[in-house]
Amino acid sequence: MYNPDTEVFFPLRVVPQLRGLRGEAWNQLVDQIQSGEASLTQKGAFVLMMVRIGGCVNCNSDSFRAMRGCSQCAKLTVKRYRGQDSELVEQFQQVQKEVEAHLKKQAG
Repeated sequence: MYNPDTEVFFPLRVVPQLRGLRGEAWNQLVDQIQSGEASLTQKGAFVLMMVRIGGCVNCNSDSFRAMRGCSQCAKLTVKRYRGQDSELVEQFQQVQKEVEAHLKKQAG
């Protein structure tokens, strides 16, 4: 079954829909990512974080999650995250460091 909302990995177009699902720290992170001032590194780190917590790597076109679409899956993933908002923000910051380190290594 094909759902036009389903992509291979978490799509940035879904970020605005994630606002309001948790507390203020989460909303600030979402606002930061969707602002025009967010760097490609920050956006990439957010995508990678969502891929990891949402399990996008294990999703396939026949899965229930894929049939519901990325927007629904991402919302449920954020709502069901058992940690605090501060843990999500901390996780984002750690992933951002990983992305920056990888880019430095590639630039060599």
